[in-house]
Amino acid sequence: MTINWKTLPAYIWLIPFLAIPLFSQDLEDLSFGEDNSLDIATWNIEWFPKNGQITVEYVTEIIEQLDLDILAIQEVDDTAMFDQMLVALPAYTGYYESVWFAGLAYIYKTEVVGINDIYEIYTTSPYWSAFPRSPMVMDINFMGENYFLINNHFKCCGDGIIDFNNESDEEKRRYDASNFLKEYIDTNLSDKNVIVLGDLNDDIAEAPQNNVFQMILDDPDNYLFADLEIANGSTSEWSYPTWPSHLDHILITNELFDELDNSDIQTIKIDEYLDGGWNEYDQYISDHRPVAVKFNFSQIPSIESIEPAFGGIGSTITISGNNFSSNSIENTVFFSGLESNILNATENE
Repeated sequence: MTINWKTLPAYIWLIPFLAIPLFSQDLEDLSFGEDNSLDIATWNIEWFPKNGQITVEYVTEIIEQLDLDILAIQEVDDTAMFDQMLVALPAYTGYYESVWFAGLAYIYKTEVVGINDIYEIYTTSPYWSAFPRSPMVMDINFMGENYFLINNHFKCCGDGIIDFNNESDEEKRRYDASNFLKEYIDTNLSDKNVIVLGDLNDDIAEAPQNNVFQMILDDPDNYLFADLEIANGSTSEWSYPTWPSHLDHILITNELFDELDNSDIQTIKIDEYLDGGWNEYDQYISDHRPVAVKFNFSQIPSIESIEPAFGGIGSTITISGNNFSSNSIENTVFFSGLESNILNATENE
């Protein structure tokens, strides 16, 4: 499989911006990301760009204001305009692989997100019914930790009832997709920090007999839908208001359970920041709202000084700073590409 990286230098495109703002200035009040947190969202952006260049203008401003570290996107229709938008976001770059309809994509901050690999899974014909769009795995490093994100867009529609005897039944296809994802994680990423996210096109709070995610929900020691409280809550917080329903989800593995205790999960209601409200949002941006999670890290190591500034292999270097520990696994540092471990740490006065 050929990996098609879409890292774009800022000088390729010149983007004409209209002199008159196309969107409400209230978007300036929109925010989510912070410096000391891992901020991730999933967003079905509805056949981007839904309304041409105007949509590009809106979405560019929204991404800048949200200040996310990683955005998992569904339904990229025009890759040229997607590339154009990335150029207008100098802190970010993007990746997509599928060249056919409604492709999956990632947008991420280049300064803080280190990419190890991006690849698709379940790409062969036996899995096409379960996965109309192959799940896209993103293997990253962030603040010294390794994470795996799996971006998805499940089959839509259906009657709310799983017909286990019909392989074409929409709910059965989503049921199979959920179980295939669980099988992949259990087999290949069982001890990793895994975040499954996307437009999964079904309700995680549905009754067990017709819940396409029931196999995952029946394994609470290993899996948790971070947005389950949203799904069980008010319809005003759901990601797909038109129905209304909550279709966009973020699933985490048990390696991240503790981090979720100090985190924030929400549906980002961008429409409330627009003068035209939902009608404006639906006309120019999307019919889905983003769902985002913030993993807060309160103790971020910071370096104040390094002495001596240069040293050979085997030499001892004193690093003065804050929030280091003597755990050499959690505090691995690199000097000129050489991995070094912190063997002793003392607290600054």
